Amino acid sequence: INRFFHEMFLLQVMQFISRQKQMKKFVLVHCTHGHNRTGFMIVNYLMRSRPMMTVTEAIQIFAQARPPGIYKQDYINALFMLYHERKPEQLVCPSTPEWKRSSDLDLNGEAVQDEDDDGNTAPVSHEEEHIENEAMTNDDVLGDWIPLDQRDSLQQFCCHQLRVPPTGRGKLQFPGSHPVSLNRDNLQLLRQRYYYATWKADGTRYMMLITLHGCYLIDRKFEFRRVQLRFPLRSGTDGVHNYTLIDGEMIIDTLPTTGKLERRYLAYDLMVLNGESVVERPFSERWKLLEREVIDPRNIDRRQNPIYRYDLEPFRVRRKDFWLLSTVTKLLKEFIPILSHAADGLIFQGWDDPYVPRTHEGLLKWKYPEMNSVDFLFEVGSENRHLLFLNERGKKKLMDGARVTLKDVEDVSTLSGNIMECSWNSEDQSWVCMRIRTDKATPNEISTYTKVLRSIKDNITEEVLLNEIGEIVQLPMYSDRIAKAQQMQHSHSGQRRR
Repeated sequence: INRFFHEMFLLQVMQFISRQKQMKKFVLVHCTHGHNRTGFMIVNYLMRSRPMMTVTEAIQIFAQARPPGIYKQDYINALFMLYHERKPEQLVCPSTPEWKRSSDLDLNGEAVQDEDDDGNTAPVSHEEEHIENEAMTNDDVLGDWIPLDQRDSLQQFCCHQLRVPPTGRGKLQFPGSHPVSLNRDNLQLLRQRYYYATWKADGTRYMMLITLHGCYLIDRKFEFRRVQLRFPLRSGTDGVHNYTLIDGEMIIDTLPTTGKLERRYLAYDLMVLNGESVVERPFSERWKLLEREVIDPRNIDRRQNPIYRYDLEPFRVRRKDFWLLSTVTKLLKEFIPILSHAADGLIFQGWDDPYVPRTHEGLLKWKYPEMNSVDFLFEVGSENRHLLFLNERGKKKLMDGARVTLKDVEDVSTLSGNIMECSWNSEDQSWVCMRIRTDKATPNEISTYTKVLRSIKDNITEEVLLNEIGEIVQLPMYSDRIAKAQQMQHSHSGQRRR
């Protein structure tokens, strides 16, 4: 069963049924005999439309309605794998129906392939392929394609909830909040507003939309791909999250004990909680809500749920930590060097800030000077000229005179049309290709380019940054709140010890 057909079937059925609330119309599902492929699709529908149902229950419902139900073991196994559930030992696959002619059985008494068994069992999702694949990169495609009209509907939901005004350009753009490069001017914001800090992971940016019908990773191209994850509601409340939108980044950890690679989603913000927008609330509240409402219930369920297999999910999920500004020295000197994934700087988050879609002038990123970069559109022009473009008012703008250095590239033409992340080489006065950004469809805006150049020119080194922060945390605005925060931490620690 093709994944494209599988997802399209589910969307069409759900849309049809949602329109038939006042009318008695039905969906007819059938294959050659109406058991294996039919059962597989109907069980999928039951699992998507009734999120608290188990695979075992859904299989039994179909078997009661259409005896003997699904009688091919690989279809049943695929359903349990698809929804990450343990198959009960007492669940026995029905024997081949008597109406199957003896000529249709092989020497072992099993049904041979016919029109009802097209050689394909359940579709294997990208996430299951990656579980078995130890070679992981940030460019891997995660999750499964969804129909375009479903994508368009989810895009509209995200933009509406994030209060993103229409651009008038037709195609909707990724609405997630973007930081700006730290320079000597906006560094002063740290003196004017209360900030927390975290490390800047060198991963892939994704928002994640959690619904009854599945979880969707949202990339920088504003494309959606479905992944199978479970996000239960808080203890005492039955059900799972429905239309909860979080922000985060996907990283690849190298486990220190085994050297094994493990994909992990670092969630760092919450914008919508079960259909209710929380973007106007301060970051401090959203960050705590993220832990209490999304991460904690999942961790509790992971320990207590005997049916669902979290180990089959395509990646782990945790909340990203933020620390008092007074801890930045430890963050740089002690924490980042022992991280199990790559990091290229720091993020400074306003503790009292609302969620600001797209460019957020108050959300600051500091990179190690050699890692400051710009994302260009690279093209090969006439006479093999290397051309770099940026975005200006929705159109590409050629950066006249800009040079790019490409290392270890045999055929430059294969890179043409890609987004290229480049750092600046001041000695050669040229841009140096760091990597191809497969997660992006458009280059940086001219305004972003200008800010990065300013950051490069200002050259805020680690030493300069730490000296500035050392002065900033002595300000009353910081010293008072830091003292209160530390007092609360000590109080909580004492309660846990008791």
